[in-house]
Amino acid sequence: MADGPEVLVVGAGVAGLACARELARAGRRVRLLERARGVGGRCATRRVDGQAVDLGVAFLHGRDPAFLAALDEVAGRREGWPAAVRGTGRPCQPEAYQPGERRLALEDGVVAFPRHLARGLDVRCESRVEALDLEGERPAARVEGGGVEAAPVLVLAGATEQSGRLLAAAPGAPPAVASARAVLATGRSEPSLSLAALYPEGTPVPAWDVWHPEASPILQLVAHDSRKRAAPARLALVLQAHPRWSREHLEDPGWPDRLLEEGARLLGGWARAPAHRHAHRWRWARTPRSDELAGPFLVRLPGGGRLGICGDRFGPGGGVEGAWLSGRALARRILAGEDG
Repeated sequence: MADGPEVLVVGAGVAGLACARELARAGRRVRLLERARGVGGRCATRRVDGQAVDLGVAFLHGRDPAFLAALDEVAGRREGWPAAVRGTGRPCQPEAYQPGERRLALEDGVVAFPRHLARGLDVRCESRVEALDLEGERPAARVEGGGVEAAPVLVLAGATEQSGRLLAAAPGAPPAVASARAVLATGRSEPSLSLAALYPEGTPVPAWDVWHPEASPILQLVAHDSRKRAAPARLALVLQAHPRWSREHLEDPGWPDRLLEEGARLLGGWARAPAHRHAHRWRWARTPRSDELAGPFLVRLPGGGRLGICGDRFGPGGGVEGAWLSGRALARRILAGEDG
């Protein structure tokens, strides 16, 4: 079809959006399929009792000039956040606090960045891809409910596990697909259990932006989320568990209470009883630094189509900046006609 997409991107997180945006700027027709109700992936902001709270990525940081220029396009930046950092526990990305690294938060929530990237793009949310067909001239994705989307170039921009499962179930195993499967099989994402807690008026207000507890076996980070907002109605904290503890308790229905109990031990008894709370289980939250790769993956398939893979694992430094860099790099390789 002449009006169909030239590139089909599975996943509208930062990597998929960065890839699609670069391609669209070059005049390519791009369509994104996203399983969730909105874009952003781990750049997730939820409304809890009407107040914006970041449940995944707590703040944005980086040093690549192009990435920082993209952040500068988003309104409501709080530069230097977090400025008041307590504790000597290990952050998920220690380089965020290194000299030369720029940090910032967004008053409307971190999701404002992927929403900005998505502006003007053809994004189909609530489109869960169930299976791939990589054998024809146009690689195809079968969407839950019976629809099929196809394009000369197919990009997988989800978590390593999501992309790996789709490829593992794809019929046939030509060398190009086998190599893609092998690349994905070498990595494993770390989970994260995250709890937003909003407290009633009169609750003690912490003086820090972020706390990395040095002696907690459970909590890796406590973010004073309401300090990012222009006029917060309530004190809001976000408690995030260590990857190992998260993996061990991923299926435990009582994990939100365990996080609040640990918060009470560290902060005081008041932390045990929020007025409102919202729990989120991130099965694939972060890529360990040991699993990161130098760049995105792009191969030509036997039928003539091309398959690309990008994500935070395929960009230097990982995290949101790594995801953005990998998506942009893959788009440039697609435009240049590169394979392999």
